[in-house]
Amino acid sequence: MPNPILPLWEYIPDGEPRVFGDRVYLYGSHDRPGAEDFCDKKLKVWSASVDDLNNWQCHGDSFRTKEEGERPSDTDWTHGECYAPDVIEKDGKYYLYAYIVGSKGAVGVSDKPEGPFKCLGTYLYDEDTEIGDDGIFNDAGVLVDDDGKVYVYYGFQQSNMNELDPADMRTVIKGSYKCPVMPYTEDVPQDQRFFEASSPRKINGKYYLIYSPRTAPRLAYATADSPTGPFTYRGYIVDNSVDYPGGNDHGSLICIKGQWYIFYHRMTNRSIMSRRACVEKVTILPDGTIPPVEMTSLGFEDSLDPYKQTPADIACVLKGGCYITEKDIFTRVVTNITDGNIIGYKYYDFGEDFTGDSITVALKTRGLGTYCKVRVMIDGYGDNGTEVGEIKIGIGDGIYKGKIKNVTGRHSVFFIFEHGVTGWTKQYFEGKALCELESFVFMK
Repeated sequence: MPNPILPLWEYIPDGEPRVFGDRVYLYGSHDRPGAEDFCDKKLKVWSASVDDLNNWQCHGDSFRTKEEGERPSDTDWTHGECYAPDVIEKDGKYYLYAYIVGSKGAVGVSDKPEGPFKCLGTYLYDEDTEIGDDGIFNDAGVLVDDDGKVYVYYGFQQSNMNELDPADMRTVIKGSYKCPVMPYTEDVPQDQRFFEASSPRKINGKYYLIYSPRTAPRLAYATADSPTGPFTYRGYIVDNSVDYPGGNDHGSLICIKGQWYIFYHRMTNRSIMSRRACVEKVTILPDGTIPPVEMTSLGFEDSLDPYKQTPADIACVLKGGCYITEKDIFTRVVTNITDGNIIGYKYYDFGEDFTGDSITVALKTRGLGTYCKVRVMIDGYGDNGTEVGEIKIGIGDGIYKGKIKNVTGRHSVFFIFEHGVTGWTKQYFEGKALCELESFVFMK
């Protein structure tokens, strides 16, 4: 399944992946296209077989903070939006930890990893039990260690940690508070400092904290030899703003059949909301470090098939002001395309068995009353890529074709849009939207 990995109409940010049995589950917030706020008042769960990551199943709403239809709210003390849940298994039960905006965090339990989760209430602690974050437990991530001890990591702008009583999974143990879990001094760069989005993992005997740093739209990680830290910054894993309209990020690591992945999200609709779930393959080196990975259109795939129709909104490069927007449930386009904008996709395998002189590429566009042209480049854009052809786009909705040089092997593909006007009227085309890109395909 390419990025985004869920059906393109689904908006699941803050993804927390977990493998339970023979399925991988994705727990996350729930965004709405075009919304003015982050998240919704419900949580949804998606899952896929570890043997078939191309087919994801929606299990519906797992938790609610607002009554809807025949289902009541799961929380009687708040109706705030749900953010960034985590789910862990302990003794055959599945526990959900939800951050609720402006309110105490909630804990739920289910007999099934997909829920629905029965709300147990908030975290339990005495007045003299030290905790952080005013009891909100922002973006809580939970770790069940090999010895059965349970740790919750959380916080906004400072990293907190407490130990939970494994008997009920929500009572905070006195004397367990640690802050900051990730110590820093004033000389530590802002893009390394903890901001939010705690996600703990134990990998090869070492403790990892995946988090969102303070000033960079990245997922960074720190490691420690103990679950209570101190955690030391080691680097970042993925940056969702490289050649793309980026924003906050939240996600985590998971190993599926021997392959490690980083789950994260990307923004749409020219906002920092309307986020969709994505994934990239990562490698954990013998010394425990994780080399940064680039943002691609691949998802779980090794390569994309250029000879199958590609929806434009799986682009991983959007430069110059163009962005993805949803027209309706069935239609999303790259819009606001102006002169010099670049739309890119990584990576396609064109094969090795084609001996013709050229390949045809067809673009399905929505017209905006302006003629334009599209330069097709591979392996980069500008001086870093190779131009292989050009397509002329008309003023109306249509499918426009052009010939490009024969391409074989594995390549990234970039479309550079230009108005093509060189005369005295050029001034009137500066900043003018040229067209909208809906999909494309290559044909031998």
